[in-house]
Amino acid sequence: MSETTEFRTTTRHMLKRSRQYASQTLMGGLSGFESPIGLDRRDRIEALKTGDIGFVHSWDINTSVDGPGTRMTVFMSGCPLRCQYCQNPDTWKMRDGRPVYLEAMIKKVERYADLFKATGGGITFSGGESMMQPAFVSRVFRAAKEMGVHTCLDTSGFLNKNYTDEMIEDIDLCLLDVKSGDEETYHRVTGGVLAPTIEFGQRLARAGKKIWVRFVLVPGLTDSEENVENVARICETFGEAIEHIDVLGFHQLGRPKWHELRIPYPLEDAKGPSAALKARVTRQFEDHGFVVY
Repeated sequence: MSETTEFRTTTRHMLKRSRQYASQTLMGGLSGFESPIGLDRRDRIEALKTGDIGFVHSWDINTSVDGPGTRMTVFMSGCPLRCQYCQNPDTWKMRDGRPVYLEAMIKKVERYADLFKATGGGITFSGGESMMQPAFVSRVFRAAKEMGVHTCLDTSGFLNKNYTDEMIEDIDLCLLDVKSGDEETYHRVTGGVLAPTIEFGQRLARAGKKIWVRFVLVPGLTDSEENVENVARICETFGEAIEHIDVLGFHQLGRPKWHELRIPYPLEDAKGPSAALKARVTRQFEDHGFVVY
């Protein structure tokens, strides 16, 4: 937050003094991040629009999971889709995240900058859906690029129009979830529509950005030969931007979160794909000339 930015704050007597409040608000449940205290609702909304704060669920340091090298993956809160196989339903609502200052996030990236450069890693924004908070994410990416740090956006592309061409310039790599190849299946899987994903992938390609497509293979839901062929044809419209396609087999690791949140889980009895099914889908993509992992 700039030195000239001023926020209207609640009066001192309105702030709770308990240890629980300090833990939940000062650190936001996110070790190492400074979180705004005492901002009223209007100021939080304005700060969200400008990117002075972002609502964050959690963060992690990992290797070769959410992009190349050692990465800081930040899981943002809020998502407009309701994917049947979602692993993180606790990230659906933005209000369930913790507000984190832009400066705190940038300082965290700076702290790990040398590690990122040494390993070919960087920062990845995931979710939830990180494109729900485009100002915050893009400002962190801009700062990361100024440090020489690699940037990666993990997104469904559903909020395509939230991201301007200028914001796209600071993306080095996009992990683009192409959840289905036809509208009917896409709506069944996510509750949303497919077109924005296709358009965002094409915008990334025109901007010269690299794409790793992610496709979740769910038996009985996304596995039909026709659906997979349609996904492959969509990917062909991204041209040489695609470095590879990840075929991710469905699993039940997210089921306990649905139960804990008391959300009816639509894939309660679903099984992961067999080796034969994954091989068939891999072969379909390879027949279109794609490298498949």
